[in-house]
Amino acid sequence: MRFARQQPIFENRYDAGRQLAAKLTEYKNKSVVVLAIPNGGVLVALGVALALETDDFNLIISRKIPLPLSPEGGFGAVTDDGTTILNEEVVKRFGLSQQQINYQVSRVRTDIRQRSLLYHKNKPPSVVKGRTILIIDDGLASGYTIMAAVESIRYRQPREIIVAVPVASAVALKKVEKIADKVIACIAGFGPEFYVSDFYHYWHEPSDDEVIQCFKEWGMRHRPNIETLGKK
Repeated sequence: MRFARQQPIFENRYDAGRQLAAKLTEYKNKSVVVLAIPNGGVLVALGVALALETDDFNLIISRKIPLPLSPEGGFGAVTDDGTTILNEEVVKRFGLSQQQINYQVSRVRTDIRQRSLLYHKNKPPSVVKGRTILIIDDGLASGYTIMAAVESIRYRQPREIIVAVPVASAVALKKVEKIADKVIACIAGFGPEFYVSDFYHYWHEPSDDEVIQCFKEWGMRHRPNIETLGKK
C-alpha cells in the first residue's frame, strides 16, 4: 500500500505490530529470531513475536548520530557492536570535520552502552548464525538506523535478514532493499516531507520501563492472544 501524503493509519505501536504481523504469517512457527530496535521498535516487535510464536525475541540497539547543534537531524547510525554507517551526503552538506564526527559517534556509543546494560542485563545474546532474522522498528524515515542494524547482524552470518516495519519512506525503502534480503512494510509513504509519527494516531517516546515491560510480557505470554495488546 502506498500513500502520497501522510495520514494516520495505526492507532499506536501495538496496533502497528498487529498489522505488521499479518504480513509476516509465512514465518509463523519457524526458526526465526525477532530483533527489535529500541525504544519504539520494541512495542511493535512484541506483537509480531507473539503472533509468530517465535522462541527468540531480543534487541539490537542502533542509534541515530545527531547533527551538532541540530540533534533532531542525523548523519548516520551506530549499533551496539560498534558498526557505524555515515550519510556521506549529509556529512558533506554540513561540512562536518572528522573531529566532529568522532565526537558525536563517541557520545552515541556512550548512550548505547548505558542502554545495553539496562536492557541486556538478564538477556543473553541471540544466536543468529544460520537463522532467519527479523529486524523490526516502528518506521523508516532516512533508513540509516536500520541499515546499521542490518550491517551489524550480517557480520554474524545469519541465513537471511528480513527488515519489517509498519511504515517506510519510499527513499528509505530503496536504500534498505539494497542491503537486506527482504523488506516488508505495511505502508510506503512518499512526498516532499515524511515523518513516521504522522502515520500514528497516538505517538510518544517510549520509556525504558516500557521496553523492559515488553520483555516481561513476552516472558509471561508465549502463546498469547495479541488482540488485547495496546488497547488500554
